[in-house]
Amino acid sequence: MRMRTCQTMTIALTLAIALAWGIASAACLGQTTRAPGNQRQTALSLEQQGKIVEAEAAWRACLRTQPANPEPYAHIGLMEARQEHYKEAIPFYRKALALNPNVPGLRLNLGLALFKNDEMKPALEQFKFLLKTEPPASPEAHRLKILAGMAHYGLGQFAEAVPYLKDAAQSDPPNLQLRLALAHSCLWSKQYHCVLDVYHEILMLNAESAEADMLAGEAEDELLNPVGAIKQFRAAVKADPKEPDVHFGLGYLLWGHKQYAEAIQEFEAELANNPNQSQALACLADTHIQMNHPELAQPLLEKAIRIDPGIELAHLDLGILYNDAGRRDDALREFKIAEKISPNDGNVHWRLGRFYRETGKKEEAKAEFDQTRSLLKAANVPLVSRLHGEQKGAKPAAEVTGAPPIQ
Repeated sequence: MRMRTCQTMTIALTLAIALAWGIASAACLGQTTRAPGNQRQTALSLEQQGKIVEAEAAWRACLRTQPANPEPYAHIGLMEARQEHYKEAIPFYRKALALNPNVPGLRLNLGLALFKNDEMKPALEQFKFLLKTEPPASPEAHRLKILAGMAHYGLGQFAEAVPYLKDAAQSDPPNLQLRLALAHSCLWSKQYHCVLDVYHEILMLNAESAEADMLAGEAEDELLNPVGAIKQFRAAVKADPKEPDVHFGLGYLLWGHKQYAEAIQEFEAELANNPNQSQALACLADTHIQMNHPELAQPLLEKAIRIDPGIELAHLDLGILYNDAGRRDDALREFKIAEKISPNDGNVHWRLGRFYRETGKKEEAKAEFDQTRSLLKAANVPLVSRLHGEQKGAKPAAEVTGAPPIQ
């Protein structure tokens, strides 16, 4: 089912991927040069006691006496990272790596700091480098595949993320969150049968996953199976009526099949969960217009635009209402805004053409009607675009815990 364009929005993912790493201790870093014994032991002792600030100061003291030794740089980077100062940790890790690229655990620490600082491209380079050195079936390779997949995910490279996440999921059958990340990546890379395959795996882990039902519904919609899409969204509503956008998604599908009375119920249920869901406001208003209740639509449209001025449908419908009320200047303004937002929507040009014809502007009307004929009937988008927008990059919500310490 495809409808006119509304300003799309993204669903925030909540992906928890816990990683536990076994890394060599600092006593086995393989350095030929160490900080003077007393200074080093003091720094290590403070670090082991969890006195992060004091330990960092002690390692900095070591650095002043041994500026060519990578060990203090590595530990200062670790102390910064433990304080979540990832940006500050990165140059220390890089300096240590430049002095000795073979320090155990150092390259992984750098990759994780980059990942947590949202520097996905250089993080990915570190993870892929490390993957080349690990046996494919090892636990470390499994975790690196998750990290590489999520780095691709964060770069908006969803097709590239899929093989890493799929491989990792096959090695970790109980991991529900990993499969949800995989399903989202399949969806956004237009691998819809992959979404449905993963959905069935998710059902084995959680038969009542509203998020999984929604993903399957979006895939069915893309596969032009509206009956299946509606069925999946009904299941999602049943599983969790408070899931963000679940009522909106079902309402949108019903709206597309002109089941307006039930669509209104779903849009209103979404607004009960989130009164400021601008798309639900705009689509509810449009449904009222379809049912000849314009007086109910106008305040909803005006509220939707206050929340999100980029909703084309709201501007278009508001222009129609203003025009019907004789507010010509206001109507033209709204039509022009809608045109600017969606210049390839033939419906907008058709409305503008009618407006110009009604106001005696024959040349302008002809130009708009000519554009209408050269475009599709409307700039149609599927539900997945309504819910997620154009996914140019998605910040991974995966919280990587247990970052590999050098301790």
